[in-house]
Amino acid sequence: MNISTRFAVAIHILALLETFKEGKNTSEWIAGSVGTNPVVIRRITSMLGKAGLIEVRPGIAGAKLARAAGEITLLDIYLAVDAVGQDSLFAVHDHPNPDCPVGQNIAGAIIPVFSLAQQAMEDILGKVTLAQIASQIPV
Repeated sequence: MNISTRFAVAIHILALLETFKEGKNTSEWIAGSVGTNPVVIRRITSMLGKAGLIEVRPGIAGAKLARAAGEITLLDIYLAVDAVGQDSLFAVHDHPNPDCPVGQNIAGAIIPVFSLAQQAMEDILGKVTLAQIASQIPV
């Protein structure tokens, strides 16, 4: 299972808001940068708003960050847009052969490893801020 593209789009949206703080950051303008439909942008900005990462001002003004970019981690963004569920980054096939000793036990053998791998990834995301990402984008 891939991490939802909502995560990358959400980072893109927030990087735009950080980079163009004084602009009129409407969903149409953001959609033009992301290369998607404004409806997709509104759906994701709604999720970001509910998570307290942005403030959406209907109409011409658009959206802005709700807190400093240095205080927003990639983990905050990842969780805000439900990129994947808890312990579900890696999927296990549904119907292994119950008559096979490997089929009977493979899930129990790999699920703990998958859970540790997801936690390690989330730990890294928690150490990277939106400010760090935005600083790597030349404007």
